[in-house]
Amino acid sequence: MTGQVAEAPSATVEETDLLTVGVEEEFLLVDPHTGTAVPAVDLVMEQVPPELRGQVEREFQTSQIEIGSPPGLELSSIRHSLGMLRVALADAAERAGVRLLAIGTGPVDGPVPPVVDKPRFDRMIERFRLLVPGPGNNGMHVHVGVPDPETGVQVLNHVRPWLPVLQAVTVNSPFAKGEDTGYASWRSVEWEHWPSVAPTPFLESHEHYERLIRQLIASGVMLDEGMLYWYARLSAKYPTVEIRIGDVCPSVDDAVLVAALVRAMVATALDDIAAGRPAIRTDHHLLVAAHWRAAHDGLEGEGVDLTDGELRPAWELFDQFVERMRPALERHGDLDEVTDLIGGLRRHGTGAARQRAVLARGGDLVDVVRDVARQTRGSGHP
Repeated sequence: MTGQVAEAPSATVEETDLLTVGVEEEFLLVDPHTGTAVPAVDLVMEQVPPELRGQVEREFQTSQIEIGSPPGLELSSIRHSLGMLRVALADAAERAGVRLLAIGTGPVDGPVPPVVDKPRFDRMIERFRLLVPGPGNNGMHVHVGVPDPETGVQVLNHVRPWLPVLQAVTVNSPFAKGEDTGYASWRSVEWEHWPSVAPTPFLESHEHYERLIRQLIASGVMLDEGMLYWYARLSAKYPTVEIRIGDVCPSVDDAVLVAALVRAMVATALDDIAAGRPAIRTDHHLLVAAHWRAAHDGLEGEGVDLTDGELRPAWELFDQFVERMRPALERHGDLDEVTDLIGGLRRHGTGAARQRAVLARGGDLVDVVRDVARQTRGSGHP
């Protein structure tokens, strides 16, 4: 997590009724000719302009690199920050002889790059051994400001049933080891290998949240609070809720859409809390099933309707989700842009669908890599 991601003051929520939002994105570094992941993060970091280095960090593996946008109230500022950082990082990667990909995991088979040389990461490898997920596991984390930790825990309870829908929007990793995995988000499947990855449990209080963290560390499944890999959590550093369910998005347009939807979701949860509407206590195993289905199908297939456990077209569930968030989108001034971005998503499909379309047009995985690199650098859909 970069130092610039989510310094969101609690007064933002209390004084303006509008919520700050900040975005972290993780990227893969690949050979420009073969598409295989390469351990090039140090070379790329050397090429990053000095004025941007506070917003760029190494990630877990030497084939990964991460950016963080400063928090803001306007989607336009998030768009500007992500666009600028992506272009600067893509340029730095090219100067280092590699290519930057906004992709959930590496599609081309090759050696697994080593873990970054850092004492904490060394301890993780010593404890968990062979859980390193292939060539690099790249997600998107969205931070939204909340007034206090107790309210934040209530927000976590309210957003639990909505997260599978968001996961379906972000799917962007259908290929691994040179093959179609059959999943729209293979990153999600690989990520589940870590024992602390799970849907956020229903929480009784902030004390309950902290007690669970202490117990999980004591059990050995986590080294520290940073390994609390729930799909939504409270930030350990900032007054925010952090939603961390998605693959990194292929384009800035996709990332801005997800950021706007996450903020609207948190704002809607806060509205429900203020109105005394209780959170839905969704069954844990049904929630796990909904997340599995989202990773498998994305928006192009079916999803689990958590109101009755039945399968519905994923787009139908997404449209219902957006309608539920409409008042919050309007209040933040995001509705028109979100409506336009959803139109683009409907026309072009998710990141996974776009990758598969390139292959279906007679390309190979190097063509897929090339297309993802273009979207990573650019500002829009194909």
